Amino acid sequence: MNETLKQIEQFHGHLGPYAVIGFKMGLVANKMLSSDPFSKKAVVWTGKNPPLSCIVDGIQISSGCTFGKGNIQVKNEGIAKADFSTNDGKQLQIILKPNIRKEIDTRVTEKNMISYSEKIFKKSNEELFEII
Repeated sequence: MNETLKQIEQFHGHLGPYAVIGFKMGLVANKMLSSDPFSKKAVVWTGKNPPLSCIVDGIQISSGCTFGKGNIQVKNEGIAKADFSTNDGKQLQIILKPNIRKEIDTRVTEKNMISYSEKIFKKSNEELFEII
């Protein structure tokens, strides 16, 4: 397992595909908006119930939007989506593609969770997300 996946595992408590998805969402926001964690905010639409809410931990790790800084908010909608905005008005919406969510929800088991998470980590942003 590479160092980034180990970091996700350490923060989240285990390595799962939704934590990896959130991590990759945060990287997209850093690249497209700003890498400064104090200049952006995140609204995550997953709700607070695992496994979908695991996206929130991944976003915190990579984007720097954290509960401690008060620049992340979770909406209880059950949607694999995150909205990012910057202090200067730039906005970005990242939505997990429905086929990827279906694949995770139907194919991931305790036995294949780590290998599947590694597979998700290697996928391109274009394969995983609709970016608006």
